[in-house]
Amino acid sequence: MQKPSFWDKLKYNFDNIMAKGTIALIGWLAILSILLILIVSLFVLITNAAPGTSFLELLWMSLLRTLDPGTMGGDQGSFLFLLAMLVITLGGIFIISMLIGLITTGIENKIETLRKGRSRVLEENHTVILGWSERVFTIISELVIANSNQKNPCIVIMGDKDKVEMEDEIRTRIGSTDNTKVVCRQGNPVDLNDLEIVNLDTCKSVIIVEESDSNVIKTILAIINNPNRREKPYHIVASIKDPRNYEVAKMVGRDEVEIILVDNLISRIVAQTCLQPGLSVVYTELMDYDGDEIYFCNHKELAGLQFKDVLLRFKDSAVIGVFSNGVSKLNPPMDTVIQEDDEIIAITKDDDTMIPSEYKGSNIVKKVITTTDVNTKKPEHTLILGWNERAATIITEMDHYVAAGSSVTVVADYKEGKEELAKDLETVTNLQVKYLHADTADRRVLDELLTAKSYDHIIILCYSHIDEQEADAITLITLLHLRDISEKSGLQLSIVSEMRDIRNRNLAEIAKVNDFIVSDKLISLLITQISENKHLNMVFADLFDADGSEIYIKPAANYVELNTATDFYQIVTSASQRNEVAIGYKIAKEVNKPGNYGIYINPVKSDQIILEENDSVIVLAED
Repeated sequence: MQKPSFWDKLKYNFDNIMAKGTIALIGWLAILSILLILIVSLFVLITNAAPGTSFLELLWMSLLRTLDPGTMGGDQGSFLFLLAMLVITLGGIFIISMLIGLITTGIENKIETLRKGRSRVLEENHTVILGWSERVFTIISELVIANSNQKNPCIVIMGDKDKVEMEDEIRTRIGSTDNTKVVCRQGNPVDLNDLEIVNLDTCKSVIIVEESDSNVIKTILAIINNPNRREKPYHIVASIKDPRNYEVAKMVGRDEVEIILVDNLISRIVAQTCLQPGLSVVYTELMDYDGDEIYFCNHKELAGLQFKDVLLRFKDSAVIGVFSNGVSKLNPPMDTVIQEDDEIIAITKDDDTMIPSEYKGSNIVKKVITTTDVNTKKPEHTLILGWNERAATIITEMDHYVAAGSSVTVVADYKEGKEELAKDLETVTNLQVKYLHADTADRRVLDELLTAKSYDHIIILCYSHIDEQEADAITLITLLHLRDISEKSGLQLSIVSEMRDIRNRNLAEIAKVNDFIVSDKLISLLITQISENKHLNMVFADLFDADGSEIYIKPAANYVELNTATDFYQIVTSASQRNEVAIGYKIAKEVNKPGNYGIYINPVKSDQIILEENDSVIVLAED
């Protein structure tokens, strides 16, 4: 191999110098400028081209001509002096031009780096969102509301997307974020080096919104097993779609991760909300931050009281349970004694509104409280239109709540549906299941179905074996047909439908309390709640589980005398005598009223109300 020449080595060293970046090049230009000034100044001094001028003066003159070529315009002296000033001026022109070019390039590169969002975040007590999906916008909107009474709150988002694009989408979809600062960074949540950017060591919670289960699990691994991780446990919230991946995610995340099983949760919500019109409004109220939410608070002065007495001690909050020894207990036995370290679980407007009062139930009017038991449980008939992998789970969940002799008719444009149902519904006892293969978006099919039989509830499922937008379009068309049939025939249809894309949900605006659309937005709301308090995962898991206590909407006549002035203290007392917790009521004549659709959660207990026939009380009960 030929030995490199002197020029080859020089070119190689020059390439290395150029590759060191803007700062290094500016340093070399400074050295070159100093050498030029020294050489020219020494030449003038040695040749005596400027008699009577000291070396320091020559250095200063040379420096000025290097920085400002116009300075030599007024020079006078010998030919050698003028020649030397010309040389240093020409050298200065090249040096300054190169300097300006380097600085310009350096600024452009820095701006490009900032656009990429690769600088490290220095925030503290911030919420970190890892990944990028449609859920991000709902989560940010909810966190902004939750942080409204916080000082300098911050949300840091890192997704595998251009930083400026993320910021533009957030600005377009959300608008103002009030006092919450939103910081975007570009990176891969699975990469340990990229995780350093979002400063997990000082964050208060981490939300993972990756689309695939595999990426969720890998992100959890990257955070938990990072050799440079903090000693303090993380508070991570993530969602898993496939139940088979749930145990793996819990095993990897241990006690530092709260996992939401998406398909299972949505199935339970669909099953419960379709059977009880109005329950969807209750769930939405509890899961978003616009209104009342569930909070935990310790009040040592309540120690020694029984749970039934604590129910009456909060005028503006609806007590629903107790958090004791790391376990949440919703609607515990009424004689449960509150311990000093127990936390009260209640529905209230904010974490600072859970203030106990001195009320002890002395104003309870026993003649208003009734012992009536209006039994409304009878066989119900449900129509399911469409198909996805949650169909069997929804039917199984419904079987826990309906009376014997109830039925479900599944109609879907999916040939394998009948076989799959037969395989997955072996434990169903109260429901008779029938499957029909037909086009659910066909108006003639819908007319024939609703003419042949009267259905108490209708569920529209999104097809999972076709494109997301096409599936949502079929759901939307089916929903519009059903609404039109309802208006023209006078049928009162209770409809619960699914939307796979959150954005399509806005196209199907909800018009009635019994017209509910389930979408990924509910998962986003729940994720946000749990990111603020990890113990809420236990609470909502209990609420959506058929075992234990759930939310029911029961006839008001079961609790108080109808058409008689009363207050919510009386209703709470009456419910407690049935081992239930009253959290609100439903006014039948207001069911089509936009906003709350006649649903009142956590009313002020002292306000006077008159409940009439068909009105209901919303309770937490075991059945």
